[in-house]
Amino acid sequence: MIQRGRPAPLVAALAALLVAVLAAYTAITVPAAHAASTLLSQGRPATASSVENAGTPASAAVDGNTGTRWASQFSDPQWLQVDLGASAGITQVVLNWEAAYAKSFQIQVSNDASTWTTVYSTTTGTGGTQTINVTGTGRYVRVYGTARGTAYGYSLWEFQVYGTIGGSGGCGTANAAQGKTATASSTENAGTPASAAVDGNAGTRWSSAASDPQWLQVDLGASATICQVVLTWEAAYGKSFQIQVSGNASTWTTVYSTTTGTGGTQTLDVTGTGRYVRVYGTARGTAYGYSLWEFAVRTTGTTTTPTPTPTITPTDPTSFWGDTNGIPAAQNVVMVKILNRTNGKYPDSQVYWSYNGQVHSIAEQPYFDMPVNSAGRMYFYLGSPNSQYYDFIEFTVGASVFNGNTTRVDAFGLKLAMRLHAHDGYDVSVGEDYSTFQEDRAATFQRFINEVPAEFKPLAQVQAPYRIPAPGSYSGFRAGGANANYFSSYAASVGISAATSDIFGCAASLANDPGNCAALNRHVAQLPQSQWSNPSLYYQAAPANYYAKFWHDHAINHLAYGFPYDDYAGQSSFVSHGNPQWLLVAVGW
Repeated sequence: MIQRGRPAPLVAALAALLVAVLAAYTAITVPAAHAASTLLSQGRPATASSVENAGTPASAAVDGNTGTRWASQFSDPQWLQVDLGASAGITQVVLNWEAAYAKSFQIQVSNDASTWTTVYSTTTGTGGTQTINVTGTGRYVRVYGTARGTAYGYSLWEFQVYGTIGGSGGCGTANAAQGKTATASSTENAGTPASAAVDGNAGTRWSSAASDPQWLQVDLGASATICQVVLTWEAAYGKSFQIQVSGNASTWTTVYSTTTGTGGTQTLDVTGTGRYVRVYGTARGTAYGYSLWEFAVRTTGTTTTPTPTPTITPTDPTSFWGDTNGIPAAQNVVMVKILNRTNGKYPDSQVYWSYNGQVHSIAEQPYFDMPVNSAGRMYFYLGSPNSQYYDFIEFTVGASVFNGNTTRVDAFGLKLAMRLHAHDGYDVSVGEDYSTFQEDRAATFQRFINEVPAEFKPLAQVQAPYRIPAPGSYSGFRAGGANANYFSSYAASVGISAATSDIFGCAASLANDPGNCAALNRHVAQLPQSQWSNPSLYYQAAPANYYAKFWHDHAINHLAYGFPYDDYAGQSSFVSHGNPQWLLVAVGW
């Protein structure tokens, strides 16, 4: 008989054994969730390739509310990314899928939201809540979906990123400064620019004026944890200098200082966090300036060479231009940033810009600090720096003013849009509209053919798939062409004698007559001149410049440069403002 209040020896032994087993099992199988990590993504800025509607924004996936969600459009690929605000060591990502989940996707990290490293990949996603342990370092984290699990888009209740700000995997060996934007207090001459110290070429160098102090700084593109700086001095070295870091290129923190520099190659172990790194020289070691063959910066984290992935063009105006908070301040007149909006066709490493002898992919250098210039052009190329897929913007930059435009006066080559922002809050965008950026190149060519009269349709065929030339340069509208007299009768009816090609090109007798040239192209020359500035009357009947009309119809605010005097009555894609802060240029396919 078992006495109450006291277990029999066998029962007691079994109970003790069961408790021990359960305790051991619990200790082994239930670790403390995120014991060494912090939820970093909640409430941070989030962006996405697209949204299904206004009720499913990117921000809903990082708001901590499991009753709100992000949902994309019904196509592949799509992505959702979060900006953690600073570089972090990423240890875990939790995806809380709505019914519309991803079957194939990657988790990727980046320091600049441009070049991405994949830290997890699957082709057998099952939806639900997925807790994924990863190892990586970056400021930006994204889920990149390549195959949907349903007929709908991608949808997440929550996108949670765990890790440690400033976390690392040790000091890396890659040079984070190489190919980035470099500026300096001065240069000795045009052959020794700041960029030469971060080009990876030990045969080129930066050198300053022969005075103290001087500095050279590099913009890493995003905040990073700096662990080492390597200075490869030319003979003109710094005897006293500091290594400094900054988050805004304005307020600096010194992480290394010396008054006994010896030149040569100096490898300096440092600890600091910032987007900008500079060497600040206060005393030269020679009678010359300061000169560096190379200025290398190493950061914490893995040293895996990132694999560029295509950039998808966002579908709404607010996300189209991306985050502008991190654009560095211009040292010259205006900071230009080039955006890849090729809708996944080309990675950043194959989107090039060219200006005044400089040629860079935007993976190497997305920024350009624009100096004063007169009648300049910046060219853009897709695929290679000498590709047939190219186009340009035009500008004149004064000491404190930017004047510029996109242009279709010669031809259409690439979809382009510009956004100019000034210190006083002025903010204006021009160029192709968002829906035009969204569609494939072939669709744009076909839409041109569908929307213009028969005389203009060949323009989208004669140089396809590379260009749609302006009608004034097309043989069909020139002397001897099938439509050489397209404008003749109409022009004569208003007392103007001019060849059709000259009307399209505002040439010959119309070269100094913007009003009449614009009126003829817009088919309002027969109206009282007081009505020539009314856009609602333009292109209402033939003959008219339907090439120009097409670009106006598909431009932001219907402003375009479709012929040389398209600025008459303020209808061109021209922007101008004093004290400019930055200029974004979107390059599309």
